[in-house]
Amino acid sequence: MSLVRSAELSAKAFGNPNLYSFKGSSAGSGFSTQIFHADKRRITYLTESCCSENNDPKYFLDSPTEELIHPPSSGISGRTFGPQGASSYQLLADSVSPTTPEGLFYESDYLCESPVQISYTEDKVRLKLQELERALLGDNDDGNDDQSMEIDDDWADPIGNKLHDSPKDSTSSDSNLSSISSSKEVSIMPTRTTKQMLFDCAAALAEGNVDGASAMISELRQKVSIQGDPPQRVAAYMVEGLAARMAFSGKCLYKALTCKEPPSLDRLSAMQILFEVCPCFRFGLTAANGAIIETFKDEKRVHIVDFEVNQGSQYILLLQTLSKQPGKKPLIRLTGVDDPESIQRAVGGLKVIGQRLESLAEALNLPFEFEAVASKTSHVTPGMLNCKPGEALIVNFAFQLHHMPDESVSTVNQRDQLLRMVKSLNPKLVTIVEQDMNTNTAPFFPRFVEAYNYYSSVFDSLDATLPRDSQDRVNVERQCLARDIVNIIACEGEERVERYEVSGKWRARMTMAGFSSCGLSENVSDTVRKLIREYSERYTAKEEMGALHFGWEDKSLIFASAWR
Repeated sequence: MSLVRSAELSAKAFGNPNLYSFKGSSAGSGFSTQIFHADKRRITYLTESCCSENNDPKYFLDSPTEELIHPPSSGISGRTFGPQGASSYQLLADSVSPTTPEGLFYESDYLCESPVQISYTEDKVRLKLQELERALLGDNDDGNDDQSMEIDDDWADPIGNKLHDSPKDSTSSDSNLSSISSSKEVSIMPTRTTKQMLFDCAAALAEGNVDGASAMISELRQKVSIQGDPPQRVAAYMVEGLAARMAFSGKCLYKALTCKEPPSLDRLSAMQILFEVCPCFRFGLTAANGAIIETFKDEKRVHIVDFEVNQGSQYILLLQTLSKQPGKKPLIRLTGVDDPESIQRAVGGLKVIGQRLESLAEALNLPFEFEAVASKTSHVTPGMLNCKPGEALIVNFAFQLHHMPDESVSTVNQRDQLLRMVKSLNPKLVTIVEQDMNTNTAPFFPRFVEAYNYYSSVFDSLDATLPRDSQDRVNVERQCLARDIVNIIACEGEERVERYEVSGKWRARMTMAGFSSCGLSENVSDTVRKLIREYSERYTAKEEMGALHFGWEDKSLIFASAWR
């Protein structure tokens, strides 16, 4: 509420017509009117009191300093400076009575009639004005909203008061205040980046602020594009993940992003293209294949069990590499688990994949057999895998184990249960290839940040292999990467199946299941490093605790490890 003495006393701003607003006032605070007389030698104070116990008015300041001040310790909320002739100024104020009911104040009831005069010399006035100027300019501002202004005792009593502007100027004042506030915000607060907005939106959802998140999603959708630069592309899918989480539609969207057409001999699936255009995935499969082929040495029959053959990309590479090896080739029998309820199940089941691999093996003149086991992975028993004496058993987990629920989802802990079952088969080798990030047990917001950082590197790496207008690239991003992003962000509980873990966590799980790390040979490491040099120097490879890590610049994306 603005309290005013008279229209004549509501002066215009000296030097700057802008108005600034101030919050509140403390109960019992007073204010005074200070008048500079024409002789510039004397100052008169009109001392009055005000009670604002039931009010939270906004105060307006005319000041050339363009500073916002709220000094509760001194009781000063603002001052209005107005010219009185050529060289005088007047501080204007009104008083209110503490007896006014319910905080209602009227202009005519509280006009000061008898001023208390206090005199100062011109030098002392100048000194005090300099002190006030320093306070008004915020020399001691520490960046907090609650500021304090230290004024010596001579000035504390007559000036420790709140001052108000005329209601006649309230309309224009509000308008000016609005424009000034917005212009100052623009100049002081930098425009938020898309990344900052994404994080703010995720934080709002984490805190249950659905309205705020919804507004940010609408704004973000205007800034992103699946055909833009890598940050725009990854942000586009992250935004849709947030929208799906807000609408509880993550599971449906995850299924909708699955490739609808089965691969054929003349048409590569999106997953196969991903392994080609995002080499880190191929590096991981190549490292696992290297370890598997080394195990073939002196073996006549090899049985490979794979719980998620996917599109068969790894075995296409394996057969092609094996065909170039010298000497007689062993018989390879591949058993793939075909879970009809799995969201990751290849279109048409493993029958189509098996036919493709058999055709390729025949063309390469390699002895090869394929068998599909129709069962949920968690229901597979040793007897269902048809292991035979005299065969070297190899179990391959490539981008599969993270789909198994662990102890954070169910007390059954299917993830560790599967590892123990595999250990009971006494395999000669077990290989693991996984994405190196934690989206399993992390709460929503840290998981969102982890996913953003990870997939930003993946999308950035695609720029080095495919043009931005490539339809293959759009398909890969949509059908492979976007599916994971949506599931990680939008789903919880059993619906969240993309539960990645970092290399160290897998090492702990394998050790607890009874396995020991056998590392990857120097020959395998050299082969992969040579392959990396064919792509970009920004791809990296490093060995850590028996595992090979492949990444983009300084971000680890994929790791491969071998166990027995």
